Amino acid sequence: MRPSYLDLHARGELADRVRQAEAILEDCTLCPRLCHVNRLVSADGICRSGALPAVAACHPHFGEERPLVGRGGSGTIFFSSCNLRCAFCQNWTISHMAEGHEVTSRHLAAMMVELEAVGCHNINLVTPTHMVPQILAALPYAIEMGLSLPLVYNTSGYERVETLRLLDGIVDIYMPDVKWMDPQAAVRYAAAADYPEVVRAAVREMHRQVGDLALDDRGIAARGLLVRHLVMPGQARSTADVMAFLAREISPDTYVNVMDQYGPCADAYRFVEIARPVMADEFDEALLAARTAGLRRLDADVGRRFPDGARGRGRDRAATGS
Repeated sequence: MRPSYLDLHARGELADRVRQAEAILEDCTLCPRLCHVNRLVSADGICRSGALPAVAACHPHFGEERPLVGRGGSGTIFFSSCNLRCAFCQNWTISHMAEGHEVTSRHLAAMMVELEAVGCHNINLVTPTHMVPQILAALPYAIEMGLSLPLVYNTSGYERVETLRLLDGIVDIYMPDVKWMDPQAAVRYAAAADYPEVVRAAVREMHRQVGDLALDDRGIAARGLLVRHLVMPGQARSTADVMAFLAREISPDTYVNVMDQYGPCADAYRFVEIARPVMADEFDEALLAARTAGLRRLDADVGRRFPDGARGRGRDRAATGS
């Protein structure tokens, strides 16, 4: 399946999207934080990012969902910093400490093309929300260099619909991590009380753009929505609400990865209720909630048991936009 951004570029519409996105940097409202910082001259917003793309890592990733990995891996580009900044983030040095370095648009484009050259099946943009203008600015260069892989938008789900609309016809695969439907958890762990309503609107828009996940004849993701949900200690009710939302308001054919990898990282130890791994019975309850809600496409890697009763050590940690 031909990536949708190639047609947009051929029609000259991609250049218009680049201009629209870059204009937002002068008074940044890319994400729900609405910092209103002029990022062309300052990096004082929540994400502490300026005008240039900042990258922490770039490499093929083999710990992602099977439809992304295939035989060649998912071509991940980890962007520095984050707009959500969860207290328990496993990538703390990247999301909170902004590990990485600034690059030019042409350099970012070259990274994408190099990932295709080594056999990756997609370009996996990890924590891209605050870098949308920079990604769009790099894309025409990448196309001119021969890029022809689908773009994966790997996000925490804390997105503005207005920003997502700039990506309509550009992103082929949306991969949000739908974290909570409990505003108390969202404010406690990410200072984002509006997260539940924001993520609902964001996922609806993503699904409107790309629909349910479609695979090619090799079983590789070509286009569509792939949702992650990280099972957390003591959040069974919120997990059930997430699954009900996806099944009833998005689609029972939503491809969902119920993730068992939670373990207390970073500042999680400040919160006694999440300062422990997820246990096997909590994970099994989450799977049951997904099936009870009517979801029919659960990722094939879930559901493995561990001898000590705890979860989170059975697979490489996925690249998460969180």
